[in-house]
Amino acid sequence: MGRARLVAVDWGTTSLRGALLDDAGKVLAEKSAPLGILNVPGGDFASTFAAQFSEWMRDAGSLCLISGMAGSRQGWQEAPYAPCPAGPDELVKRLHWIEPGRIAIVPGLSVEQGGVPDVMRGEEVQIFGALRLTGLTDGLFVLPGTHNKWVTVQAGRVTGFRTYMTGEVYGLLTQHSILSRTTEADAPLDEAAFLDGVRRAGEGEGLLHNAFGARALALFERLAPAPSASYLSGLLIGEELRTQSPGREVVLIGAPALTARYALALKQAGVATRTLGAEATWAGLAAVGEKV
Repeated sequence: MGRARLVAVDWGTTSLRGALLDDAGKVLAEKSAPLGILNVPGGDFASTFAAQFSEWMRDAGSLCLISGMAGSRQGWQEAPYAPCPAGPDELVKRLHWIEPGRIAIVPGLSVEQGGVPDVMRGEEVQIFGALRLTGLTDGLFVLPGTHNKWVTVQAGRVTGFRTYMTGEVYGLLTQHSILSRTTEADAPLDEAAFLDGVRRAGEGEGLLHNAFGARALALFERLAPAPSASYLSGLLIGEELRTQSPGREVVLIGAPALTARYALALKQAGVATRTLGAEATWAGLAAVGEKV
């Protein structure tokens, strides 16, 4: 495979992913395991890391950068957040070294808005990877997930962001609320129902009222369980759009099933999008690694 320049690791809450990158940031090999920070046997992060990546770390001078929840209080070791505005240089200055010069955790980012802090871990690496892959230095980036991020970048640095618990709220409503009785949470996307939900959210009646409307529509047999899931998803994502009102191109980063929904909602609002996936993480860690 050739000599690796960087072992890039994305250690999240439920999964562990790694990539072996050459000097140009090209992926030579990848691996993954269901060993997120909540599933590490006995909480032994060092042994888990060694079992997964020791072969990649054999060469003298090997460097590993780890992003994601491994740097949280529940992770391997806590890596304090870097305050915004921040770019790759600020991340490098605040790397938390597990083994000096060899293994480090990339810090997340923090920002304060209106007296309330906001934080991210892992998404900052994806954003800098997206900048590297697209050639952009400014823009609006959306990272769908359990806790969705809307991120503003200027001159290659994250200047601010907002987090929305959209994915988590969707799970709560479809599994633990009255809507669970009339919603097929895992149903395939119904574009018409989804966009109807987005439109309804844009009318400004508020999520709490609109969510109950999904229940009432089901009672009157005007919304079946499968499209109900898409309608509810549209209500939630539409609520995000209503508070953001993006007026420029948006770069979406994440799993295709989620970014596709945001692309649909934004297209309905007349906003152009481009989409990136897992490659943004490896590109971002390569961008940070070049500065170490």
